[in-house]
Amino acid sequence: MHIEPDCIACIFNQALRVTKALELSPEASKQLLDEAACMLPSFSLDLTPPQNATPMYEKFSLILGREDIYAQQKKEAIAKAESLLPYCQKHISQSSDPLVTAAKIAVAGNVIDLASEYEYDLEEEIAGVLDATFAIDQIAELTQRIAKSDTIVYLADNAGENVFDRLYMQTIKAHYPDTKIYYFVRSRPIINDICVKDLENDPVHEVATVVDSGVHTPGIVVDALGEEAKRLFFSAGCIISKGMGNYECLSDCKVDSLYYLLKVKCQVVARSLSLQPGDLVCKSAH
Repeated sequence: MHIEPDCIACIFNQALRVTKALELSPEASKQLLDEAACMLPSFSLDLTPPQNATPMYEKFSLILGREDIYAQQKKEAIAKAESLLPYCQKHISQSSDPLVTAAKIAVAGNVIDLASEYEYDLEEEIAGVLDATFAIDQIAELTQRIAKSDTIVYLADNAGENVFDRLYMQTIKAHYPDTKIYYFVRSRPIINDICVKDLENDPVHEVATVVDSGVHTPGIVVDALGEEAKRLFFSAGCIISKGMGNYECLSDCKVDSLYYLLKVKCQVVARSLSLQPGDLVCKSAH
């Protein structure tokens, strides 16, 4: 999905949100906003929004002297998500269709996005999603694909959201214990996306093999995948792509095994799917 004019304004607004989230001084805030403004003319209409945004965040890291500018926010998001696990586990265990319920909870976690203007209350999102339906509903097809797959590649998105990804993967493994799951994460910090370092002591290793994707953009770019990650991607029986960033980067990827799970959080993605912001999506790529 190539960048649109709305995306350019959104990316600049992300720079403003960085200054507020980090409580920067007026001088430091202006420096970041000046840098962001200088980068706008270099944005390519042939690239996706995440690809265009990446150099800006890399520049911010250099200016601030912080490799992971949202490190604290990521820790807080993970802790908040962990606190909601008992509630989520209870609903999954009582569900007549645990895989669908776990998938919905995983989508609810997709609201944790510091690059989005979408405002949310995580507890309300999870409570609301349990009775919600997918605006594009191919969850039955995805569930059938999972049942037939020896290997699953699960494309991670944001910190905090990863906790609900883990819960979904645990539910999959409970039903299909012999299925091998590979959890693709970013190679290094970018926005609040989950990366290898964030998962060093995470229980996710009990249910999945964490894979450094080799990708450092806030969305999986197939051509940027590392050699082993690319092999796993194209050989997987099922690929679950979480979040808008991955959708934006993969929306032109016509791989039969690929499914998108996300919550629509902006008008551009909404238009691309003929939906509305706030809608839930489970959509195959083929």
